[in-house]
Order: sequence, then C-alpha cells, then structure tokens
Amino acid sequence: MAADMHATQVDLGGLMQVLGSHLYSTPQVAIRELVQNAHDSIVRRRIEDDAFAARGGRIDLSSDPAAGVLTIRDDGAGMTRDEVGMFLATVGVGYTRELRSSQPDRADELIGLFGLGFLSAFIVSDKTVVRTTSFSDPSSTVEYRSTTGERYALTDVDPLPVGTEVELHVSPQHRALVDRDALAGIAARYCRLLEIPVHVNGDPTPVNHDTPPWRPHPDHPDGVPEHPVQARKRRLAFADRMDPSFGPLCTMDVEPDDESDAQGLLWIQDAATYGSLDNRRLAIFVRGMLLEDDARDLLPRWAGFVSGAIESRALTPTASREDLQRDEGYQQVERALHEQLISGLAAVARDQPEAWSRVLTRHNEALLGAALVDDRLDALLSEDLQIPTSEGDMTVRELVRRGDGRAHAGLGDGGFEEMRFRALKIPIATGKRYAVVPFVRRWCGDRGIELVELGTKAGDSALFTRATLDDADRAWLAEQLTEDGQELIAASFEPADMPFVIVPDREVELKHRIENDEANARIASAALRLARSYTATVDGEVRSRLYLNVRSPAIGALLDARRHGRDASEATELLKAVLALMAAGDRESTGHVDLPAALRSVAVAVQRLAGAT
Repeated sequence: MAADMHATQVDLGGLMQVLGSHLYSTPQVAIRELVQNAHDSIVRRRIEDDAFAARGGRIDLSSDPAAGVLTIRDDGAGMTRDEVGMFLATVGVGYTRELRSSQPDRADELIGLFGLGFLSAFIVSDKTVVRTTSFSDPSSTVEYRSTTGERYALTDVDPLPVGTEVELHVSPQHRALVDRDALAGIAARYCRLLEIPVHVNGDPTPVNHDTPPWRPHPDHPDGVPEHPVQARKRRLAFADRMDPSFGPLCTMDVEPDDESDAQGLLWIQDAATYGSLDNRRLAIFVRGMLLEDDARDLLPRWAGFVSGAIESRALTPTASREDLQRDEGYQQVERALHEQLISGLAAVARDQPEAWSRVLTRHNEALLGAALVDDRLDALLSEDLQIPTSEGDMTVRELVRRGDGRAHAGLGDGGFEEMRFRALKIPIATGKRYAVVPFVRRWCGDRGIELVELGTKAGDSALFTRATLDDADRAWLAEQLTEDGQELIAASFEPADMPFVIVPDREVELKHRIENDEANARIASAALRLARSYTATVDGEVRSRLYLNVRSPAIGALLDARRHGRDASEATELLKAVLALMAAGDRESTGHVDLPAALRSVAVAVQRLAGAT
C-alpha cells in the first residue's frame, strides 16, 4: 500500500521567536551580523558590477542615542523588490549562498553561510526599516518595514544611492548599543580585521585601519621587504592591541602549510604564571570578521601562557557563528597551531636570547609541564628550566652536581628526612610543586642518573645503609623512642651527629587521606575509585620509620648507659621530646603531635640534667 505524503507544518511565529531570541548569546552579535551582510553585499557588487572599483566599498555605522536608532549603511549591490522578498524576507535563504555556487573562485571573499543573520535585527529592535537600491536598477529604492519579522511591508520610496541602509529602532532594554562609545567598541571588536573599511559615527578613520602583520602592509608593497626590527615591533604592537591585559613578550608567526590554511600570530604573555594557570586566549577571524575571541581549545593545554589571533577558512562556524564545529578542519588547525607553537618557541630561543630569557623566567613552572608532553620541547627546555629545591631554584644538572652525582626529590612538605640533607647542604627538589618530580624523573632517566625520591621505600633504602644491632638493644630502643605505627630501623648515615631521622611513609599518608570519609566530598568519584584501587595495595600499618644512626655519639652513649646499668631515663626523655619537636615541623604529622607536651618534656629534661629540682 502506498504511503500518504504530507507537508510538514511550520509555526512561523514560534520559529521566528526561537531563531530571533535564542540563536545568539549576546545582543551585540546583531551588529556583527548586519555588518557581515553589508560586507557580502559589497563583495557581490565587486563581482557583478563592472563599473564598481575592485577594492571599492565602505560600511558606515551611526547611532542616535536620543532617538534610540542605530543605522548600518553600505554601498554594496543592494536589492530589487523581488530580491527583498526572496532573500531578505525568507528565513534560511540568502544571496550569498547562491553567489558561492555561481562564483566558487570568489567564495573565499564571502562571510555569510546560513541566511540567518538578518534575524538578529529583531533581537534588539522594536522596528526594523531597510531601504535598498540595487545597482541593476539604481532609479528604484524599496523600503522594507517589520516589527517581528513575521510580517513586513514593502514600499517604493524616493531613490537613494546604490546600496542598503538598515535602520534599527532599538528596544529600551538594548539601548546600550546606541551609545556612541559602546558602538565604536563593538565595531572595533568584531570588525578589527575586516578588509572593507568600517566607519562609526562619521569618524574619518575606520575602526579597522590596523593592517594585521601577516597581511601585506600598505607601506611595504610586494617586493619591498620590511626591516626585521620594524616587523618585530609591528607584531608586538598588534599583539598588545589585541590583548592589552597580557602584553606580549615575543611573537610567533602562524603560516599556512600543507594541512592547514591558518595564518596569524601567536604571542607569549608578559605575565608571570604558575603551572596550572590557564590564560590561553585565541581570537578566530573568518574573512576578517571576528567569529570567536576565546577559542582556547585550539591551543595546546600546556600553553596556558599563550595568546593569539588567526584567520582560517577551514574552520566551520555553527549557525549562530559564535562557536566552531569540531570537524576535520578544526583538527587540522589545532595540529598546525601545536606544531607552529613549538617551532616558534625554538625560533625565539635561537634568534631572541633576551626575550627567551624572559620567557623562561616568567613561565618556568608552566614550561616544566610543557617539557613533559613533547620530546622537542624537552630538548629545547630541559637544560634551562629551574626547579624549586630546599637550597633555592636551580637546574636539574646543578641539583645532581650538588647531590654528589644523584638527584634527590622530597615528596612531602620538608619533613624529617630532609633535615639530614639540610645539614649536609645537599639540595632536595620540592616534589609537591607542579611537574617537578616527573620533570626530574625524565631528565635523570634520559641521562642514566639515579633519582632518590625521599619518603618512598626505594628512596629510603638508597639513603640509609642498614646496620646491625643487637636484638635486645633494638627492642629497648624501640620501647624508649618509638610510638604506635612507627618502625625502628638501625642504619648508618652522615652526618654522624644526627642521631636519627624520621621518615613518614608518604604512600601510607596518601592511603589514609584517600580512605577518609571527607575525601568523598572533595574528589570526583571516578578519580576517587582510581586512587583507592592503588592505595588498597598499600600496607597502612607502618606510618613512619625511625632510622637510628648507630654512628651517632648520642645513640652510642645511650646504649652504653643501658649496658652498664646507668639510668638513661632523662636522656631518653630528652630524645623523645626532640623527636616530637621534629614531628611538629612536618605538616602531615602535626595533627598527631602534642606540641605543648613536647616542649614541657624538653624543659623538664634540661632541668634534671642541670641538677635543678
């Protein structure tokens, strides 16, 4: 049986409300969309009107704050009465689309794509009036009037010059758009790179007079090279105008390649950053019109200190033209920016040593993370980046040199195990800072150098040489000095004057933090499950290890007193108080230490040793 065919019914009023009121995120977009239509009308006239100058055309914006009227004029192709009904008054249909099909070699000059831009007028206005004169019939001018876009009136009016004039009677809630300064700012933002001049309120200087540095400069025609110093200054000045909140340290050109057509400029921000800060900023222009000024996802995640502005025809906008479709063109541009950013950094390091030094200083911590994601960045950065240590910032090479051929990294907050190294003046990398331990691991691994990570079993075994101790002596010392959850280990290490070192087991600390009920509220469930799958393998009985230095005169005297029957209680109480004070200096253990009691114990022990009653 044949199926009955039916036509889809369209609620024009509802469709106009959805498209006109919900397609765009900000009313400012209306100005961009109407300027875009004016631009494409001028391009059409360049193509179809032989008498029109090949580079002719002008767009004028004017505002009347008292009357609440905003006007956009152009001297483009204009429209006939039939074209007004066919293109202006038909949702989703525009002459630009037909022009793209009939003139594919000129399609790259056009901005419009969906035929929806004119709807933006009804977002901001109570009444929209369009007066247009077609270049094909310059003696006839048509006026279009509408309030909602659902119904409109057409009238023949006195002839006006060829082109189109859109007059918006702006609704009260959007009157900010007709403020003269605000209009100039909006036009400058969206039209900064548009090739057709855009004038605001009669200003003879267009808002887009600034030629971007990747286009031929009017003062330097083809064949006349620009001096490198002048070119560098022009790029820095452009970047500063594009992103005044972060002045540029240096710039890097983005050029088309075999995969991507993107061209533009990237720059390193002249502002100190830390590792997890994300100040990426990227403005996307399509044929000179701003599409998006926060397309940060096109830049690598490690590049939190990079800003830029690019043009690309391969990027496809969404219907609102406020975002980009994540298609193959998007991925090509994303890959191209990653590659050109790396090569650009290498060029700065090679050709601009002063700027490179400032880049390393401003963004050292962020670059530590960057060096871990790409071998080329690692090769470029690994010898110059500095890491924070207990003895100040230094390169890993210096860390190794001062560590007698080994690198040392602390995984805690400067705990007990680091006291030994402070006494020996051996620097320890601050492992809790962003990317420090992975960077040091990679650096040492690539060069076959041992890395000792304090607070791990492997690291402790490399630092503390095990020593023999009589079982009875061991048991007595453990009874006198250790607490629950603490293991006593006889060892031999420098300096000999240090009687012991307490080493918290950082893996056990992590286990207790992760298994704490409060972790459920602080950590995402997926990450919490993953972390707990690891900590489940960790034995949590021993929270710390007391490495007792058998070479220490203090430990030797204590054992000698025990073996000869002398009272060593005062000495052991003093050592226990010292242990407690040491524990009070470790953030992870502070909550387990009674600091006032430890201070009282020290005072009592000193009084007894001094013979006080």
